[in-house]
Amino acid sequence: MSGATISPEEVQARRAAGRVALIDVRTPAEYRSLHAEGATLVPLEELDPTALGPEAPVYLICETGPRAFLAAERLKAAGRIDVVVVDGGTVRWAAAGLPVVRGPRTWSLFRQVRLVAGILVLAGVTLGWTVHPGFYGLAAFVGAGLTFSGITDFCGMALLLGRCPWNR
Repeated sequence: MSGATISPEEVQARRAAGRVALIDVRTPAEYRSLHAEGATLVPLEELDPTALGPEAPVYLICETGPRAFLAAERLKAAGRIDVVVVDGGTVRWAAAGLPVVRGPRTWSLFRQVRLVAGILVLAGVTLGWTVHPGFYGLAAFVGAGLTFSGITDFCGMALLLGRCPWNR
């Protein structure tokens, strides 16, 4: 991950000095659970570079950083250069004691990914052992996906889960 970053404390100081566009790119369910006070929800899959206001720069925040970096790359590819990622995301923001809005607890998107990946691997191994060896391919597919995600910092399963009804 590369690009401009800023500490949550510095963002808060700049917010105190004037209007700052703080965009939270997590799922609506994650946002409802906990978000930085004053952050505007624009889920990553709905991020439209042309719909953002003229405020400069745009500060992006997610759970810990990866989705904010993906959003920054998308905005930069569309020609916007004044994009900054909040270092450590909402987790660091809350840990710093900065103002947050808390709602009902929900599972983070990446916790959901770990659960689904684990279930799929267990199912593939169990079915491969008891039904047909071809089912081992399911476990291998999930393992390959996790490896790809680790190398590229892109998680297709997270994008799919983010579109599920319970994450809306």
